[in-house]
Amino acid sequence: MKKSFTAAIISIILLLSLSAQPLFAAAKTIKIKVTFVSAELIEKNSVGNEWWSGATINGKEVKEGASVVLNLKATDLVKLRAEAQEQDKYPDDGATDASVKVSAIGAKAVNKKLEVSVVENRGRYSGNVAKWEFHFKIQKG
Repeated sequence: MKKSFTAAIISIILLLSLSAQPLFAAAKTIKIKVTFVSAELIEKNSVGNEWWSGATINGKEVKEGASVVLNLKATDLVKLRAEAQEQDKYPDDGATDASVKVSAIGAKAVNKKLEVSVVENRGRYSGNVAKWEFHFKIQKG
């Protein structure tokens, strides 16, 4: 009787330790490649002639056409930021933020478009809005 009781206790302890193991295992990371495909001035509307534009991916500044590879968990986010600035004596700024859940990125790439508006703040064209489109490609690998 004592042997079977001891065997049952050992079996229960072994079963509990094996089932609890995934709870303590490190979360699996996934490689995500994010490309800042392009930034395009869609509508100028007399806001300005000289421009600066830029983007960040998870806080890292990225040039147009460049990519960043991130090691993220399925519960993490890919955070995108697009910015445009009219370059004159009194610069006008616009920015847009967006995020994509890593768990939403499947076998096919996710194409994300961010729209940025820049409002003229002075002069005879005050209130006019220039519109930019920023394109990002997000994929596994």
